[in-house]
Amino acid sequence: MQSLVASILALFFMLGALEARYNPRSYNLQDEVVVSATIVVDKNGHGNFTTVQQAIDSIPSNNSQWTRIHINHAIYVEKVVVPKDKPYIILEGDLDHYPVIEFGDGGNVVTSPTFIAHADNFIAKNIIFKNTYDRIDFMADVNGRPTTWAVAAAIDGDKQSFYQCSFLSVQDTLSDARGRHYFYECTVKGAIDFIFGSGQSLYEKCQIVSVTDVIGFPGYITANGRGGPDDPAGFVFKDCHVSGTGPINLGRAYGNHSRVLFSGTYMENIITPQGWMAAWNTGNEDLISYSEANCSGPGADLSQRVTWEKKLSDEEVEGLTNAAKFIDQDGWLAKQPK
Repeated sequence: MQSLVASILALFFMLGALEARYNPRSYNLQDEVVVSATIVVDKNGHGNFTTVQQAIDSIPSNNSQWTRIHINHAIYVEKVVVPKDKPYIILEGDLDHYPVIEFGDGGNVVTSPTFIAHADNFIAKNIIFKNTYDRIDFMADVNGRPTTWAVAAAIDGDKQSFYQCSFLSVQDTLSDARGRHYFYECTVKGAIDFIFGSGQSLYEKCQIVSVTDVIGFPGYITANGRGGPDDPAGFVFKDCHVSGTGPINLGRAYGNHSRVLFSGTYMENIITPQGWMAAWNTGNEDLISYSEANCSGPGADLSQRVTWEKKLSDEEVEGLTNAAKFIDQDGWLAKQPK
């Protein structure tokens, strides 16, 4: 009898494993253990809520257990805020058809963001965050308005991660303001300072896309504002791909101690020869840490780069590109649901 029961249990678990393997909507055992609830957002009324903000608002303040908000495919025209007192939220789109969260506000980096995440311990997967103010989809026509600040997403919580997400705008697309952040296989598109702030962030296998034909002059991928020589902040791009309409600078310094590293990244022929600008910090170039290591492609030619670009040792590069050393010293990434 015991052997029969054991055989039935073995068959049950085998069938469950097969279902988990072949059903793209199923989640592994770890997720089932650590995610306390799943809320469904469907614009057409086939879920728990019809807007993303309603779903976030339904989660209690000071939440201490991971809660998944699954967003069915649609275009959600709304501003969304994850407040500081609502940690442990997973915002997840359909794997095959990503939902779009978009809004068209501009002119102010604080008030324009389509999406804001203040909370610590936050995850987003398979979502397109978009600011439509500068009409990125209609590059030949920006409604006669000058391009201005129009943030797609602003993040300033600690221990936030983003997987297969897109951030789309023209100017100041992604406000990577502060905190430790991890981006994996994400796309960031813009023309002017389109990744900016003082975050401590690792971008791995991401697509960095220039749309400078919108503005008609060379733009800037990054505007990092690291606060001082002992500040651990900085933007690190590991095994990424830089492409687009160009031309584009890798960055300009938004602070005396600005720090950016491109490592193992393929650069198409859109990078300006000089690569970097001191911008607001001309005269303090020795304090700026802009570096490239083991990059490739026609845009990775270092022969005409600014003379003050830093040459990092292999150990320094490894210390910045290794997540465990740069952003994950306490192992927070492994503690997040996959």
